[in-house]
Amino acid sequence: MYDISTRKRALALVAQGRSLNSVSKETGISRSAIRSWQTRISPLPRMQLTPCSMCGPSAEPPADKASYSYLLGLYLGDGCISPAKAGYFLRIACADAWPGLIDACAAAIEAVNSGKKASRVQAVGYTSVVGYSRHWPCLFPQHGPGKKHTRNITLKPWQREIVDAHPWEFIRGLIHSDGCRITNWTTRIIGGERKRYEYPRYFFTNLSVDITGLFTSALDRVHVEWKHANRRNISVARKASVALMDAHVGPKY
Repeated sequence: MYDISTRKRALALVAQGRSLNSVSKETGISRSAIRSWQTRISPLPRMQLTPCSMCGPSAEPPADKASYSYLLGLYLGDGCISPAKAGYFLRIACADAWPGLIDACAAAIEAVNSGKKASRVQAVGYTSVVGYSRHWPCLFPQHGPGKKHTRNITLKPWQREIVDAHPWEFIRGLIHSDGCRITNWTTRIIGGERKRYEYPRYFFTNLSVDITGLFTSALDRVHVEWKHANRRNISVARKASVALMDAHVGPKY
């Protein structure tokens, strides 16, 4: 779809006496489109842009803030935004091993995207959950060229307010994308005999220092103790903290 200024520019070139073919080659607009604009320059009502909660002078965050906080975590972990002809596709890659995660991701996209249906595209070993909108960059201003770990990732003030209000949803989204719950083991001497001891632990892994920082800030907010297992891995292993994570996040399913 083309805006009014683009349409007027194409018609101005035609008014100079140029052929539809030459104007089409210069602008990349089809001749049939230019020909139709000669009788109607305004877009048909069904083609006009839908309003966006983040656009315009009275911008408001998404209505379903809990779903947005979860979807933001998924996006920062395994999401990307790519341009389409008249809008954008949001894609979240979800491993096929976790069908519950795929369902939760689709539900979050539909809740944030005004109930528009999310599609599922099968790939080798994973499913891309996809939503179409003209306004994904408005809702996820972290979108930009290159991989996330090669650029700065910071939250806008309105995003920070949502994450602060719904930290567990944000943590769950990050764990569901780039985290896991595993069972570690070690050995102890008990009564003179060496015995195996198992304990649960959560890990979060991401190459972006900014994204791991957002994760640990959210953990601090809900009083979960954590530590760096290495440069890119965050570990939660304290018994009380694991219990909190189990109550609010849990393993993937």
